[in-house]
Amino acid sequence: MSFRLILALSLFGLAMAFATVWVVPSNIEPWCWLGIFAVCAYIIAKRAPKRYFLHGLCVSLVNCVWITGAHYAFYDAYAAHHAQEIAMSAQMGAPRTMMLVVGPIIGVVSGIVLGFLSWVFSKLVVSSHSEYAGW
Repeated sequence: MSFRLILALSLFGLAMAFATVWVVPSNIEPWCWLGIFAVCAYIIAKRAPKRYFLHGLCVSLVNCVWITGAHYAFYDAYAAHHAQEIAMSAQMGAPRTMMLVVGPIIGVVSGIVLGFLSWVFSKLVVSSHSEYAGW
């Protein structure tokens, strides 16, 4: 496992954590994540010392901590820009508390997606850890 790689790639999640509070609207956010997942999966496939799925899963779990933490800490600003999400979570309970419940679930689901993408990319690109990397 390359914890340095996981932490470095999770910085995309840290940036998105703050961007989704103040800048990125809900309708654009999935497209941003799609791009981030593609970049992360490619980098994991190139740089991870095997265990591609696990690296992708761990990146998303660290992202989940960044995002949930930022949304919880800056709840008022997040709520001001994401009224629809707050209304949906209010139906299930206290919206701020629901962030702490739903955030890790989303982290695991997105981790499975990123892990799978990383594994697929590992089959398509030559890893820097491969015996053929110098070719």
